[in-house]
Amino acid sequence: MLDIDVIVAEIGSTTTVVNAFCELGTLNPKFIGQAIAPTTVLQGDVTIGLECAVKNLKQQLKTDIKWNRMMATGSAAGGLKMTAHGLVYDMTAKAAKEAALGAGAVLKMLT
Repeated sequence: MLDIDVIVAEIGSTTTVVNAFCELGTLNPKFIGQAIAPTTVLQGDVTIGLECAVKNLKQQLKTDIKWNRMMATGSAAGGLKMTAHGLVYDMTAKAAKEAALGAGAVLKMLT
């Protein structure tokens, strides 16, 4: 099993890319590898594509991996931001949170 310090994920509008790094606290940090998978907006959950990208990374490295930290960002149009406005707050909030997750968006405001 390979110990990875951090996996950095970029969840884009069409592809999800993961990059793995080791030995970050040293003078010689190492890039371990990169893998991609389609972003899974249509399935309603971008974490499906993220898990597929990590699985592809394991296949490329030909070993199982574990990591200390994962950092992710979304870049669709520079990072998709979303606001939601509705008459019934609880229904609006629930629908907005699900839509934001499916689209890889950051929910900025609910009213």
